[in-house]
Amino acid sequence: MTIFRSVVLFVFAAVAEIGGAWLIWQAVREGKAWWWAGLGIVALGIYGFIATLQPDANFGRILAAYGGVFVAGSLLWAVLLDGFRPDRWDVIGASVCLVGVAVIMFAPRNA
Repeated sequence: MTIFRSVVLFVFAAVAEIGGAWLIWQAVREGKAWWWAGLGIVALGIYGFIATLQPDANFGRILAAYGGVFVAGSLLWAVLLDGFRPDRWDVIGASVCLVGVAVIMFAPRNA
């Protein structure tokens, strides 16, 4: 159940952080209304709180692992919302990152 909880929290964190950054990008770079940036700031704040809910108590480990989730999630976000088409190197790189996440978060450790 702990692995499931971590994965779900990483997904919610990715949506909050990537979504927040995307909303700000839309306001600044794409000419959307400035309230989009305000929503983005709120989403980025929510991301910060979601990260604290991870079962592991090590800040560095959580943020390092989340970096890999962010890489893969950003590409997926771009595919779904911006029509981006990743090439094989994007997919390979994201896959390597997700393997790294699994090693960092779920490798057996001596407590």
